Amino acid sequence: MASPVSSRRRATKWLLIFGVWTLFGLFFASQFALQNQLSENPISFWRILSWQLSSGYAWFLASPLIFWLSKKYAFDDGKWKASVPIHVVASVVVALGILCVDAYVLPKLGYLARFNLNSYWETYKILFFVNFHFSIAIYWGTVAIHQAILNYRKYRERELQTSQLEARLAQSRLQVLKMQLHPHFLFNTLNAISELVHRDPDIADKMLTDLSDLLRMSFENLEVQEIPLKQELEFLRKYLEIEQTRFHDRLEVKMDIATDTLDASVPNMILQPLVENAIKHGISPKAEGGHINIGASRNDGHLHLSVSDDGVGMPSNDAKLIAEGVGLSNTRRRLKHLYGEGHKFQLTPEGDHGVNVVLDIPYKQYKEVPRTIED
Repeated sequence: MASPVSSRRRATKWLLIFGVWTLFGLFFASQFALQNQLSENPISFWRILSWQLSSGYAWFLASPLIFWLSKKYAFDDGKWKASVPIHVVASVVVALGILCVDAYVLPKLGYLARFNLNSYWETYKILFFVNFHFSIAIYWGTVAIHQAILNYRKYRERELQTSQLEARLAQSRLQVLKMQLHPHFLFNTLNAISELVHRDPDIADKMLTDLSDLLRMSFENLEVQEIPLKQELEFLRKYLEIEQTRFHDRLEVKMDIATDTLDASVPNMILQPLVENAIKHGISPKAEGGHINIGASRNDGHLHLSVSDDGVGMPSNDAKLIAEGVGLSNTRRRLKHLYGEGHKFQLTPEGDHGVNVVLDIPYKQYKEVPRTIED
């Protein structure tokens, strides 16, 4: 059984089609009425309107058959060679059928009364010579409009499917990014905790607490694509607290975050891979360690994020020589999906040593999307 919503949509659709055929009748009635003004014995507009609406509504009754033929014998995907002959025959049959209806109904409304016709077939013959080719044209015009509507629907469906696939792909990349964090990061952190648990139990306990908070925050937003910057920074601080405990005094971090950027919407877990990359490839190889600077500012409708380090730098100062892992490559793809050409993502040398990563995205205020509670 069709749902109430489906029934309302169907009723609205056919009411709209009825209205189109009504406008069709009004259009030709007005044209006929203007031409009739040149006649010696003008016919009233209302009688002319009754003729045109009668014919228009005959086409309305034929519309379901025409739409069915148009859908079943479409012209796309190489089907036109088989469909054209069928529609040629159908157009002739439908046109003759409409003329049969007109020949029966129109004389009762005073059409062709001046000719004093004595039989149905005499009326039909006149209508055939006057309107047959025009009726063929109406059939093909109706099919063309219906085909255009069907093609537009297919285009919208494909567009929706593509958008859904891209969203699922972006979600998968986000999950892959988080799953990549867990084994690598957990191994290093747990190894550090095991070394500290006997030597410095208090620090080991703090690392366990930080690790627990970090994992909780990570899983809380597993399905969320965008979050406010302040929430992203909270996650990043937890991550950095653990890393700074591991590196002792070899890692220093400075954050320069403009207050008017804290409520900006940013991709979930966008900064952590950049900071991890700076630590792993920039700071870790240096015996003396180094510094990481994280910045956020707002300018000309864009949010400007940066992560820079004074580590070992790029090979020959060429960003193209840096092998991008899952983190950076996923970051590029996610930004492309979310912002298209409206973003900038660059890796450049930072002085004689180090790397500066610059990220520009359109600024927008974060708006929390209500979550559906499921059992």
